[in-house]
Amino acid sequence: MAGPSSDSHRRFLQSLMCNGIIDRSKAVALHRNCCEVHNTHYARDGLDKFIDLINSHLEPLFMQIRKSVSEEDGVQYYALVNMAETDITRMSSDYADNELELFRKTMDLIVDSESGRASSTDILNCADSLNTRKMKKKETELLLTRLKHGEYTLSTRCIMEMEQYIQKIYQDMVKTCAICHNVVFQSQMCDNTSCAIKMHIPCVAKYFKGRSDPQCPVCNEFWPHEIPEIRNTSQVPSEMENTTPTPSTSHSRRRR
Repeated sequence: MAGPSSDSHRRFLQSLMCNGIIDRSKAVALHRNCCEVHNTHYARDGLDKFIDLINSHLEPLFMQIRKSVSEEDGVQYYALVNMAETDITRMSSDYADNELELFRKTMDLIVDSESGRASSTDILNCADSLNTRKMKKKETELLLTRLKHGEYTLSTRCIMEMEQYIQKIYQDMVKTCAICHNVVFQSQMCDNTSCAIKMHIPCVAKYFKGRSDPQCPVCNEFWPHEIPEIRNTSQVPSEMENTTPTPSTSHSRRRR
């Protein structure tokens, strides 16, 4: 049975809701601040345990504070997400039906791509094949601007909020990173077809740091891809260094 929550827990949750999503360094600072303001016990390495208690009280509400790693730079983030998929939550959107359909088609493109990205040209072409009301080119361009996904990848928060949907709809098409075990889209893949594990680009950089002869962490085959430079090393979760890699169990691709 979960222990009682305190004002420090409630203050942390309210701050997270106001910010939407925060990186780990800000979450650590917020944890400390909340404990100091309300004069409650502060454990330097107790952030995850602190959040676990909050989540135990959010469970009946089908809410959860989730953590995930940015595919862009490997920084760990926290966000409050809705875990329930009901008629009410499906209707709670600011987007029209045809806009949501285009978003789903865009997600199809991203999941089916090798790079985890979708080009604006492909998205514009999808707008001509909607089952709901067709969208004009100008409408599509305005929607792409509104989504604010940069190069049309799935943002960290989008992945966190939609992970259940992604796993349900795409099932064995979606893999998890062999290092951090989070869902992976932008990645490098082992060329060994019997292995074919995927790793986030920041995870690749961290795992192969200082190795002159990079080998796949699962099958030990030579890793043929360019090893990227580590970015924002001060914020990359240290647990990535010692995480045991796991082999992929599926190699299927989406058929058009």
